[in-house]
Amino acid sequence: HGMAVVIGETTEIGDDVTIYQGVTLGGTGKETGKRHPTIGNNVMISSGAKVLGPFKVGNNSKIGAGSVVLKEIPDNCTVVGIPGKIVKRGDQRTQDLNQIDLPDPIAVELECLRRRIIALETQIESLEQKLRGEQSDENI
Repeated sequence: HGMAVVIGETTEIGDDVTIYQGVTLGGTGKETGKRHPTIGNNVMISSGAKVLGPFKVGNNSKIGAGSVVLKEIPDNCTVVGIPGKIVKRGDQRTQDLNQIDLPDPIAVELECLRRRIIALETQIESLEQKLRGEQSDENI
């Protein structure tokens, strides 16, 4: 598709909608019938956004650049991210997305493994001591 705008066969677009370059209004499977989004009035869809599925994007909503939207968006919302999350409803901002203190899944998994190794080493040491004690008793 290159940098073109892709509009799926069953997409419906309201009035006064702004769609920037690289946007895809597509489906998520090979089902028949309505399989593409319905875009409300006064909606802005920024560059590279992907809106995928048979749901409605509410009136006066905005979708941020590069966002991937897979669920319905109510009226007057701003959505950003992958997957798309509502960051503003009407005039109310939702909780900011913390983009600095993100968890490191590899570090978390390594810490779990480190703790498991310590527990297993402790268990092995205990069993070895028990075994040494039993061997001492046999020698008496």
